[in-house]
Amino acid sequence: MSVKFVRGLAEYNRKEKCRTAVTIGTFDGIHRGHQEILKALRTVSEKSDLAPVLVTFNPHPRVVVSPESIPLLLTSMEEKEKFIPHFFDGTVLVLEFNDELMNMSADEFVRKVVVETLTAQKVIVGYDHAFGKNRSGTIAELSDLGKKYGFTTQVVGPVMHAGKPVSSSRIRSAMRDDDFSGALEMLGHHYAISGTVERGIGLGRRIGYPTANVRYGPRKLLPRDGVYSCYVSAAGECKSGMMFIGKNHFNPQDRISVEANIFDFDRDIYDEEILVFPTQYVRGNRKFESTDKLVEQLAIDKNDVLRILEKESKNAEKQGAKSTNCI
Repeated sequence: MSVKFVRGLAEYNRKEKCRTAVTIGTFDGIHRGHQEILKALRTVSEKSDLAPVLVTFNPHPRVVVSPESIPLLLTSMEEKEKFIPHFFDGTVLVLEFNDELMNMSADEFVRKVVVETLTAQKVIVGYDHAFGKNRSGTIAELSDLGKKYGFTTQVVGPVMHAGKPVSSSRIRSAMRDDDFSGALEMLGHHYAISGTVERGIGLGRRIGYPTANVRYGPRKLLPRDGVYSCYVSAAGECKSGMMFIGKNHFNPQDRISVEANIFDFDRDIYDEEILVFPTQYVRGNRKFESTDKLVEQLAIDKNDVLRILEKESKNAEKQGAKSTNCI
């Protein structure tokens, strides 16, 4: 089975109407808690011979519900499309979250989406799931609606980290608090920053450290400013490298840059999509008095990054882990 993305109820393929096992959520981050839900969905689907369906939303519901407090995203929709196939096989139904969907009652949402469209026999949700207008639908109500419409509900408990449940909001807080390693532990996979490669000021190439400048989304949550070890998925290859996040003090444009110096890579990838995966924080951003001083520091950074990446590789080998550097 492979993953099929379907956008909107109208496009959902019902030519061969089948019984399904369904999970529903925003799934921002596809973190360890989400992964447990997807494992449960796979188990239920296989045991009950049901087609697995993941229902998610675009944009993030809070864009519509509370536009004054929109969260920055751990995973954009494009990044979800890259990550989800590593944890899920089946159909992903992407619903546009708009005023109509926002104002659906819990009963109406279940009836129209879960029952009439997806013909669900099983619904698997996380312990803190809420749905319907104003998130008024509780798990108890979902269970009652299941009895009304003919499906059963399974609730997946929390995945704990440092004594507290893993959640998207907690991962955002960890990143804001400069705890990038803690955020990665809760995610259970590398953090991705995706975007199109755009032209910069060309300084990196002139000083021997060419960088791919990533045009990331305006609502993407970035780790704190500084230099990181990283992996880069570009032009069908997975490469190691070092990356920079922050204001480039040699660039007159006052904006936060995401730049990756890709090791052993010399291809023209302007206007192509790439994914950058920062793995470990190396040092903070600082202003250099000259490009010569910057070059000196970059040489030190590269040696540090190479040591970090070598250590990561050895640890992965010891644990018998398969390479998950890029997706």
